Amino acid sequence: MIPDSFIQDLLARVDIVDLVDTYVPLKKAGANYAACCPFHNEKSPSFTVSSTKQFYHCFGCGAHGTAIGFVMEYQGIGFIDAVKELASRAGMQVPESEGRSFNDEKPGQARALIDLMARAAQYYKDQLKASPRAVEYCKKRGLTGEVAARFGMGYAPDGWQNLQAVFPDYNADELKVAGLVIENEAGRRYDRFRDRLMIPIINPKGDIIAFGGRIIDQGEPKYLNSPETPLFEKGRELFGLPQARQALRDTNTALVTEGYMDVIALAQNGVGNAVATLGTATTSTHVTKLLRQVDRIVFCFDGDNAGRKAAWRALENSLEALADNKRLGFIFLPQEHDPDSYIREFGKEQFDRQVTQAMPLSDFLLRELAQRCDLTSSEGKAQMIYEAKPLLLKLPTPLLRLQLVKRLAEASGFAQSEVERLCELKSFTPAAPPKVKRTAPSLTRNLLRIVLHKPQMASKLPLNLLPDTPERPALARLHQLVSGNPEASSYAGLREQLRGLPEEAMIENAATELLDQQFDEAEAEEEFRDTLEKLQEGEQKRLFADLQAKAQQFGVAGLSAAEKQAYIQLLSGRQNRS
Repeated sequence: MIPDSFIQDLLARVDIVDLVDTYVPLKKAGANYAACCPFHNEKSPSFTVSSTKQFYHCFGCGAHGTAIGFVMEYQGIGFIDAVKELASRAGMQVPESEGRSFNDEKPGQARALIDLMARAAQYYKDQLKASPRAVEYCKKRGLTGEVAARFGMGYAPDGWQNLQAVFPDYNADELKVAGLVIENEAGRRYDRFRDRLMIPIINPKGDIIAFGGRIIDQGEPKYLNSPETPLFEKGRELFGLPQARQALRDTNTALVTEGYMDVIALAQNGVGNAVATLGTATTSTHVTKLLRQVDRIVFCFDGDNAGRKAAWRALENSLEALADNKRLGFIFLPQEHDPDSYIREFGKEQFDRQVTQAMPLSDFLLRELAQRCDLTSSEGKAQMIYEAKPLLLKLPTPLLRLQLVKRLAEASGFAQSEVERLCELKSFTPAAPPKVKRTAPSLTRNLLRIVLHKPQMASKLPLNLLPDTPERPALARLHQLVSGNPEASSYAGLREQLRGLPEEAMIENAATELLDQQFDEAEAEEEFRDTLEKLQEGEQKRLFADLQAKAQQFGVAGLSAAEKQAYIQLLSGRQNRS
């Protein structure tokens, strides 16, 4: 866990306008800044960044958040990685957390390893230019100098200890930890990569964290990746993601292939939205990372048995990450082709057609189950439901699950209710969306906006006065957060404490209204007091009406002593005002 105090300090040091402007050019628009949204396609700017409130909001797609949220969304990374990225920019050291993947990692080690990888990458690039054989290999595969530069490609020459020219201290522990060298049982070291085309693997921050090496001629293994290191976890990283970022936004589709040469060949031929897994099956982390950036993923595998198995593993590992507004598709190329060879032979237009016509997840799932089961027999139909059960239970998407249940019922001969019962699913009927009533801003809504403008006021909220309105839980939550942290001074700081809490959406919507509303400090405090006074008056009117109704029904004698005193005071106050 990263302490809240560190998050607050970090957000206080990072100016969201400067941050966003490094990714998306901003233009002044009144008190705020505007741009075309980086998270969806649009022609006129609806993406707004508030310098005073330190948050962004898109009126087109609803994207909203702080500097941390922006980095998460833009780079497709998790909360902790986004905090680390911003802390690095601000020159801050993130407090060490428990449960690290590599417990032997020393403070500052990651930066030292990244520097080593950058020096090795530069050496490999220089060697590519100096090797006619490697250059000829690239030309034979149709790769231009432009695409080689885009992916930072290089060449590791043949020989056992070439890296010694770059790292005079060839026995340094960091070289082994980074995976650049191997040490045999006798303690002798040698370069891990030899006579291979070298492709750097880059994280979303642009750091080189590993390498992939493709053999130049014949040999095994054809592809060799760096081992797992403190920088590199195969199940988390996707090759080509930083280079594909703009094309992912433009197409709203991510194309997942099995190898980095596929990604490079597709980019060479104008398909820039491809990424690749790195010597491992597609994981749920891969899928989650991509679905933060696009609404559709298309898996492109060879049409042979191995390709079908890889596609099925991808399907199994994707189910839990799905949402009803996200889609998965599958392409199976002819057995003699991979994406690299296919696009070189048939061209971009034909490949794009394959992507457009990709088999939907539901069709692939049902096709595979049908091929595994003999649907001409009762036993085969029962097996189909048995094998579908764990897949349906993984799906968090009720609408897609309902469609699959209907199609399974048709294929197996069971009734839909029987499939739901056998698979232990609760019957699901989508409810009509509730109608949103548009009402004038309530007193509590106004109070919420004021408190978000000046969070310290939340500690002064009289919770007993707040009526039961939709804003009450949000105001109570803000009162709790600010009372527990008197230093809370910004919406951005509160926003990160709200992440994942039930009141998050309500407060986010109210904060959006602040973009067009300006307070100065005196005005905010005065309006806060006025609003509380109106709430007090409203509460007194309600209490007086209740007591008056009781007195009329039972007589004054029917009131308790406390109720009589309150009734007399309220009646006296009303007479004085009149």
